[in-house]
Amino acid sequence: MTATFIDTMIAAAARAPGTPLTVASDTRPCATTLGDIVAAGRRMGTRMTTSGIGPGDIVASMLPNWREWLVVAVAAAQAGAVLLPVVTIYGARELGFILRQSGAKWLFTPDTFRHADYRGIVADCGDLPALVRHVTIGPEFDALEAGEAVGAPVVRGADELALLVYTSGTTADPKGVMHSARGFLAELETMRLMRAGAEDDAVISPWPPGHVAGALSMYRFLCQATPLVLMDQWDAALAAGLIERHRIGSSSGTPFHLTGMIAAADAHGHDLSSLRQYLVGAAPVPPSLIERCQRQGLAVYHCYGSSEHPTVTSGVVDDPLDKQLHTEGRAMPGSEMRFVDDDGADVPPGTDGEICTRGPELFMGYLDTALNAAAFLPGGWYRTGDVGRLDEDGYLLITDRKKDIIIRGGENISSKEVEDRLLAHPAIADAAVVAAPDDRMGEVVRACVVLAPGAALTLDDVRDHFFAAGIAKQKTPERLSILSELPRNASGKILKHQLRDQP
Repeated sequence: MTATFIDTMIAAAARAPGTPLTVASDTRPCATTLGDIVAAGRRMGTRMTTSGIGPGDIVASMLPNWREWLVVAVAAAQAGAVLLPVVTIYGARELGFILRQSGAKWLFTPDTFRHADYRGIVADCGDLPALVRHVTIGPEFDALEAGEAVGAPVVRGADELALLVYTSGTTADPKGVMHSARGFLAELETMRLMRAGAEDDAVISPWPPGHVAGALSMYRFLCQATPLVLMDQWDAALAAGLIERHRIGSSSGTPFHLTGMIAAADAHGHDLSSLRQYLVGAAPVPPSLIERCQRQGLAVYHCYGSSEHPTVTSGVVDDPLDKQLHTEGRAMPGSEMRFVDDDGADVPPGTDGEICTRGPELFMGYLDTALNAAAFLPGGWYRTGDVGRLDEDGYLLITDRKKDIIIRGGENISSKEVEDRLLAHPAIADAAVVAAPDDRMGEVVRACVVLAPGAALTLDDVRDHFFAAGIAKQKTPERLSILSELPRNASGKILKHQLRDQP
């Protein structure tokens, strides 16, 4: 039988029990090992079973990047339950929706964290008919993992639901994305291949574990014995110091994370020379950032994926610079792509089309099965909603998200193309483009930018910049909003619906 989460965790802990975990936190700092966490999780999982958790029951974990998140993940696997990670910044509306739709029976949260009172949040969720136990970090949690006899793991199939991850809900209610152990372990193997030659390097993760990227970092530690350094909230200077102290070899994040970390290292004199590769996702990457990192011996490359299909393509360390700068890499082993029109028919090679994917890491479908009809083409092809094409060397180019296309006077304008041009302006540190309503054209391009320190910018400056680059006039921004920061969710994705709603 194919391995499940608990089989893989037990094997990893037996092979490398001393694999270190470091949690840098003002609230719950910790230095421990894989062996300790798997043993504690198995004790807790045994107690879950005796307390009524059965195979396939949902156990929700609304915990930060703490040791306790990992213990709960092992416990759920030991009990044959399904782990449901939840973002810690969610309020009662989002949490209540997720708990009711999933039917979660147990919920783990902090007592308080970053000024949030989690007992109060749960109380404000209203009726939660399936929830029978809310465990906060403290004596009740400690009692669940206290020493006692460990039973045999509850047997479940590798193709059954094992992990339920909710999308961030940037445009509507979050969607429950179902993953099997087989699929998620296949994704972990893909990630190992991406780090060929650096499998034993310590990793630092800025991602919150309520999102798929953060959950993957946690499961890499549990299932592959990858040394892991965690922060429970992002701090660029702290990250730079941790990389120096722990000789971190690889990491991932958004340009926001990487830029802040490099600036902090420069400001505080931290040595980042151990960091050899950095995987960037979730946002456009300024070419100047990649070029700067390459001069420092740090390979920065893109990847493409989603909660539904975590890694479809990725760059690698040895990719040519132009591919690192301008593409999302090539398909990972086992992953397939098609490019289709609005009717689901394949477009000619080299033509932009909606990206459809298939592969061993692909999710099982949405918990709300009503969403699946629109999400898949016949043959199990997942419709990503992203638009792109392959270049002549098989590298993926993302040209837009379908919903981010600006229709100006009946002509489609790629928001990503405009964003890339804005990011090339020396006064602009961060940028996003959305449609602005216009009486004459229907929609026009609105640029929302964050300025570099000490910089100034006018709409005329932007127009001159686009004119000098030879960009078509209709793609030039006609509205400009200068912001102190762009709204982002916990995984770094820009919340464009918030920008659209701003005057």
